[in-house]
Amino acid sequence: MFQLSNDTEFAFTLEEVLSLSNNFGAQTGEVLRAASQIIPADYESWYKEFLFLGDSIHAKAVGVNASRFPVSARQAYFRASTYYRFAPFYLHGNASDPRINEAGARAVADFDKAAALLALPPVKVNLPASSPNVPTTNFSVPVRFFKGQADCAKLPTIIVGTGYDATQEDLYHGSGVEILARGWNVITYEGPGQGTVLREQNLGFIPDWWNVVTPIVDYLASRDDINMDQVALIGVSFGGELAPLAASREHRLSAVLSVDGLDDLYSVIKKGFPAELQTLYNNGRYAEFDKYILDTERNTSTPTQERYILAQSLFSFNTDSPSDWWRRLPAFTVNASVLANITCPAFIGEGENDSSAPGQAEQMVKWLGNKSTYNLFRTDLGAGEHCQLGAEAQLAQVTLDWLADVWDQVALPANLTDGVY
Repeated sequence: MFQLSNDTEFAFTLEEVLSLSNNFGAQTGEVLRAASQIIPADYESWYKEFLFLGDSIHAKAVGVNASRFPVSARQAYFRASTYYRFAPFYLHGNASDPRINEAGARAVADFDKAAALLALPPVKVNLPASSPNVPTTNFSVPVRFFKGQADCAKLPTIIVGTGYDATQEDLYHGSGVEILARGWNVITYEGPGQGTVLREQNLGFIPDWWNVVTPIVDYLASRDDINMDQVALIGVSFGGELAPLAASREHRLSAVLSVDGLDDLYSVIKKGFPAELQTLYNNGRYAEFDKYILDTERNTSTPTQERYILAQSLFSFNTDSPSDWWRRLPAFTVNASVLANITCPAFIGEGENDSSAPGQAEQMVKWLGNKSTYNLFRTDLGAGEHCQLGAEAQLAQVTLDWLADVWDQVALPANLTDGVY
């Protein structure tokens, strides 16, 4: 994939923003201009350029007579929301930086203004939930329910969840538009460690992800426009580990899709640790372990990708202690015994050029056996990146056509290595 920055981490995230152009979440010219101005490895430069875009496109949205030109206003608000979301993306090393919440709030507000101008505006609900892994036990799961068709009862519905660093607003552009185009309902959500649940409820990731998804399924069951025999769950990125966790306990799902397949983020990160760091932790020298991690993250000579994953990990687990994060991360592992509890068909995707968790998608397929279908998305067709960034139409074709066959009870192939279903 052509790199938009000499900083490989910045290049990947710029690709992520640019990919949202496929479904009204960005514009190529706007993102390419920002890319030309961002200084590699300079977090303030990144923030400045995306805040500028957010403010500028927001001003264009505000200047539109929305009652007369709803499409113009809607598209501008959607794009402003994206740019506001990504502005503080690299500020998470300082979780108390007020710009994180300020930009996040603007992003949500502009997305809601845009969504209100859709032909079928979504319903926004906060669902009550509980978990023993949450300090207060109780929390809420924010969802947006988008109806696939007007005045049509009992539609298929897909629950879509994100991963380590994204929000449910991203999911509308990445998956939601494609799902709605097929006439199906889609419901996006955030759990602890993500978006507003992290920012407003101060909750980091929890391993019992079924306690996040089950209230969503309960909500769907309470509606009269859902075919409860056709409810599926998609997990994107780290969500590809969270979704199988949920499906191992929530058995009302008719299918679970892991995009891309991920069974053990802990082992991926551990491979990048020097041996002496793991020794510090294993020997209970937590203060030294913490200092090593924090010094590495704060050192501007450390590669951006490494700095980012350390900062984002502490941020999304809502902790300032690296040893606390490292203690909690193994509980998210999706092993053979977890996957044995999944009772529905499972789709496991993998990008041919995605080196973030090599071999894990194939391992999940082996453990799942005949319950699974595996697809390798091809690099030469532009779909080989992590979560098929920039090839959303190919991702939708493969995953949603597969899901339609699940629902129609068509015999499923075990392997789709050509990336075409």
